[in-house]
Amino acid sequence: MSRRTALGLGVGLGATAAVAIAGRADAAVGVPTAKDPACQIRGTYLQQRNTAGGVWHSHIAAVDASGALAAVVDDDADCVTHGYSVQKLAVATAVMDKVDRGELSLGQRLDLPASIILGGSGIYHLHSVWGDDITIANFLTAMLLVSDNTAVRMCGRVVPALEINEILAAKGFVNTRVEPVANPNRFYLGTTTPREMHDLLWRLANKTLLSASSCDFLLTITRWVNGYHDGIRRTMSSDERSRVATKYGADYNTQGASRHEAGIMFSTDGAPVLTYALFADGLGDLDNYGATHPAVEAHAVLGRTMFDAISTTAVPPAATRHRVPGFRAVDGG
Repeated sequence: MSRRTALGLGVGLGATAAVAIAGRADAAVGVPTAKDPACQIRGTYLQQRNTAGGVWHSHIAAVDASGALAAVVDDDADCVTHGYSVQKLAVATAVMDKVDRGELSLGQRLDLPASIILGGSGIYHLHSVWGDDITIANFLTAMLLVSDNTAVRMCGRVVPALEINEILAAKGFVNTRVEPVANPNRFYLGTTTPREMHDLLWRLANKTLLSASSCDFLLTITRWVNGYHDGIRRTMSSDERSRVATKYGADYNTQGASRHEAGIMFSTDGAPVLTYALFADGLGDLDNYGATHPAVEAHAVLGRTMFDAISTTAVPPAATRHRVPGFRAVDGG
């Protein structure tokens, strides 16, 4: 049974123009040069996509030398695809929209009964005993930091599937939807496109998707160093990882395995400078959810390339900022 079924049942880039990458049989990539970060990203993307195999749908955009956001990779970016756990960003957006309107609060408590527990990703199914009262902030953190599947069901208790879709539609998303089932408070995680996920991320980073405080809440969770780092953030220091907000999604269907990752990279002073939305379907190695899956290894190589490319990005002084405190180890006490 796939996780989708279980859920339902229960970069100073110079003046280089953006290049659309279409089709599956590309010309030789050539050797990217350090003087052209956009070319470096595109070349690495093509190399890693072709090595990993499968069918990729991707969008990467970065701040250019003028301070404007420009597409760097546009590879079938309007393809409607199952987002799997990347969709948890959209679910969290719907919950926070109701918080912003005063219909919910992050401190509001719900019981966590055994009947709602769902396995797979997360922590709640590991408890072995249930019945706690937990806050909305608690299960949103679990859903975004460790991709908890039970937390999705908790979200459905406060924002039913049809309402989630209404909120997403009101925010201008056409294809980003959860898939309702008979129980109005449960749903499949549904579909999105790379371009719409880029739009969600860019608006989140610039604090226009939700209130500034709600955007800060979601960004702090997704940037925290205890989150997912098998992919884009794999070969980064802890400080570097904290400059990347990311969400991973993985499952499989009749076409093969899917391995997705979407997120935002920030400058040293907290300005958003790059977004990535990478969706890969039709892959092999269905049961490998670890760092050695070829698509996840591709994400890791591309993540390092993208991060190095943004190191010289000039950010306009007026750009929106988001900062997280530096990680410090604590030995109890």
